Amino acid sequence: MNLSERIDDRTRAYPRGDAQGQHPATARNGQGLLHHNGRVQHKKQVQKIREVCMRCGSWNVGSMTGRGRELAEVLKRRRIKVACIQETKWKGAKAKEIGEGYKFYYVGSAGKRNGVGIVLDNELKKCVIDIKRISDRIIAVKVIVESMVLNIISVYAPQTGSDEDVKAKFWEDFDGLMIGIPENEEVYVGGDFNGHVGVHNENYDRVHGGRSIGIRNEDGESLLETASAFDLAIVNTWFKKKRNTLSPIKVVTMRHK
Repeated sequence: MNLSERIDDRTRAYPRGDAQGQHPATARNGQGLLHHNGRVQHKKQVQKIREVCMRCGSWNVGSMTGRGRELAEVLKRRRIKVACIQETKWKGAKAKEIGEGYKFYYVGSAGKRNGVGIVLDNELKKCVIDIKRISDRIIAVKVIVESMVLNIISVYAPQTGSDEDVKAKFWEDFDGLMIGIPENEEVYVGGDFNGHVGVHNENYDRVHGGRSIGIRNEDGESLLETASAFDLAIVNTWFKKKRNTLSPIKVVTMRHK
């Protein structure tokens, strides 16, 4: 199966939502402040509702080598404005045009592994005001859309069997990036978190929609705790899917509820 077929099979339109003010504020009554592996969880207060609708996607492509043009054609056909890409296996920290008006911002190591990037369409690429290349697993692009500041983040988490120090470094980098985003800015995270959040959403019903499958594992638990800490919804768990397309959630998208 080629890249176009795999992406077409997995692409879903980014849904409408009640996007609120971005960053979690500390609860004044002290509730919701939890610690897990040294990370502090925060519960945010309800802020003024704002909404911008656009089609976004997130894909682990396995490799971007020789696939830039193909990816651009798929994005155009699916009318995708923002695409978070994982496992590009491209080295360096650059930005390049890939065709059809799309621009690809990426970062990767010299070892031809990992690598993440963000693709923006012809309109959004003109709205970029900042780029943060944290590591070969995390990249963030900041854009201004209709007077709203939007932080787009693409991540590729370590696999389940990876060294615990590698996992800890990933979550430390991700937490640091999120904490540094001002409260009045919005966030969209697209990535391969290499974890299973499971079908049940007890204690996580604010961030887990209850429409996943399988059994939650430790990496899925870390994802749920992070989503709760920053008040992000794991969007893939909020929609009913056809039974023949169900699989344990690996690629997830998160946004402020």
